[in-house]
Amino acid sequence: MGRRHRQREKLSAPASEYRDRDGNVLALRGSLPPAARREYADVLAGGREREDAWQRATELLFERLAVSWTIAGLEITRQKELVGRYRMASADERRFVREALREHARENFPELEAP
Repeated sequence: MGRRHRQREKLSAPASEYRDRDGNVLALRGSLPPAARREYADVLAGGREREDAWQRATELLFERLAVSWTIAGLEITRQKELVGRYRMASADERRFVREALREHARENFPELEAP
């Protein structure tokens, strides 16, 4: 069998789940490529507007790490839908996501500055 047809075993880091008080579940992947880490650090460093940089960096980290988000029993797994739902999230939902990202970064990526 040719090289193109061989199945390569993909390495994958386990996802971690975070629950809010309403029972919603956010699953975040346990790996972040070096290029994504650099991109996150660059965005977080910000430009003229520090608050805007912080918001963009949080969204970028969510986009790179979110595997699924179950809200009110509805599981969202498609990347485009996850980002769209995050952008529409209430203040409480965004707070939950930020707290989950902070905890996840502390446990899995201690070298990253938490959002």
